[in-house]
Order: sequence, then structure tokens, then C-alpha cells
Amino acid sequence: MATINSNKIKLTKSRIVFNIISYLLLIALSLACLLPFIMLISGSFTSEQVIRFEGYSILPKDFTLEAYEVVFQNPEQIFRAYGVSIFVAVVGTILGLFFLTMTAYVISRKDFKYRNVISFYFYFTTLFNGGMVCTYIFYIQYLHLKDNLLALILPLMMNVFYLLIMRSFVTSIPPALIESAKIDGAGEFRIFLQIILPLLKSGLATIGLFLTLGYWNDWYNAMLYINSEEKYPLQYMLYNMLQKQEAMAQIASQAGMSVENLPTNALKLAMAVVATGPIILLYPFVQKYFVKGITIGSVKG
Repeated sequence: MATINSNKIKLTKSRIVFNIISYLLLIALSLACLLPFIMLISGSFTSEQVIRFEGYSILPKDFTLEAYEVVFQNPEQIFRAYGVSIFVAVVGTILGLFFLTMTAYVISRKDFKYRNVISFYFYFTTLFNGGMVCTYIFYIQYLHLKDNLLALILPLMMNVFYLLIMRSFVTSIPPALIESAKIDGAGEFRIFLQIILPLLKSGLATIGLFLTLGYWNDWYNAMLYINSEEKYPLQYMLYNMLQKQEAMAQIASQAGMSVENLPTNALKLAMAVVATGPIILLYPFVQKYFVKGITIGSVKG
């Protein structure tokens, strides 16, 4: 049998030492980034007395589920808030990606006469805006979105910074593809849906993750526009729960009652775990496209 010569490059001793040091450094940095989240989970299972007098630790001391019992004392309310947050995040992300990508495609076309004017209009809104009062009046008085889930979707749907990023993705597509499609008789919508969108997977994943995070962490718009508790998203519901718990602790303290058994600090950590869980599970599915997307333009060839 013929022997197969190995084409592998032999590493020098200095290169091996460099690789070992690099790997050890990366492992240390990864553990340093993971440590706060481990302490977050550990603290959520630790009793309030231990947190008050001994602080946080990597492993839970005096293991207890008091904080999670407070959070899930009304499971139906929690799952309903989860449903609202998931609905708003999914619908808002899909609509945001569609309109952001379509707008980026239009203003990136050199044959569009008013692309510079429209681009300046979007850029101008990053420097000056109507402010909170005008925005509130517009949504309530003119769009009539009080206590409407659209009030949670529309404010975050269009982001100029994301639009500029998406525009850089679109401009990386060779114009010859669009011209060839036009010669074959394809219309603008067909070009956009069948040619542009499939080539923007990394951009869609990147901007989609940003949009999803924005919708998932938003509680401010719910505070302004939502009145019904059944329409509260998860973040605002947890915010209200925490405010009530802190108010109870303050009243008990003023009345001279013991507040050591009220899991205020542990409750904050438990809420953080409940709120961030779904996003952590989402990231691995878009990691490949996300890493590719944020590095666009860093290497040109």
C-alpha cells in the first residue's frame, strides 16, 4: 500500500507555547464572563439573610426557593406575560426586519433618484426628534393605541442605526445580480424577495437578534401605553412585582417589623433569571450568522 505523506505544517516550540498561552487566556476570559451569570443563578437560590450578611457566592448557601415562589405565586400571570412578550418580540422582529431590509434596499439603489434625500431624512431623526410628549400624544390621540399591543411594537420597529447597518449588508451584494434579474424580466418585489433576502441571512440574523433583544427587554412603552394587566409583557410585570415587594419592605421597616424574611435581593436575581432564560436559549441558533454579520466589512478581498 502506498504511504500517504502528511502535509501538516510542523509547529515550532515557540508556536506551541504561544497557542497554549492563548488558549489558557481565552478559557480564563470565558470563565470570567460566565462567572457573573453563575453568581446570579446561585444568588437566586440563596436565602435573603445570607445575601444580606454574607453577600453573593458561586455556590448557593442556605438553599431556598423563596424567591421563585414569590415570582411564580401566580403562574397564570407569568405564562400570560411570557405569551405577550413572545408575541410582541416575534411580530415586532418580523415586521422590523421586513421594513428595515426593504428600506435599506431602496436607499442603496444608485438608480433611485431621491435616495440621498431619504437617507438624510432618516439620519436627521437621530439628531432631532419630537420628544416624549409629542410621541405620546401622537400614539394616543392620533393613532388611538392606548392599551393596544401595537403600542409595544411600532416604537421599536424602525431603528436608524439598524437601518444603516442593513444598508451596508445590501450594498455588499453585487449590482450585477439585480441587473441580470431585470433582464430576465423580474420585478422589484421578486428581486427583493427571491434574490436580496436569501443573500442577507447574516444581516437578518444580526439585526433580528438586536430587535428581539430590544422588544424582550422593553418595559417603558408598556408603562406608558398599557393599562390592562393581561396585556403586560414579562419585563413590566416583573417590574411591578419588584416595586410592590420593595414597597412592602419599606412599609414593614417603617412599622418596626422585621424585613429579613422578605426576599428582596434574591427576588431581583430570580427575576433576572426568569427574564433572560429564553434569550440565552435563542442565541445559539443565530450565533453562526451573528458572528458573520458583525464582522462584515472587516476583511476585504
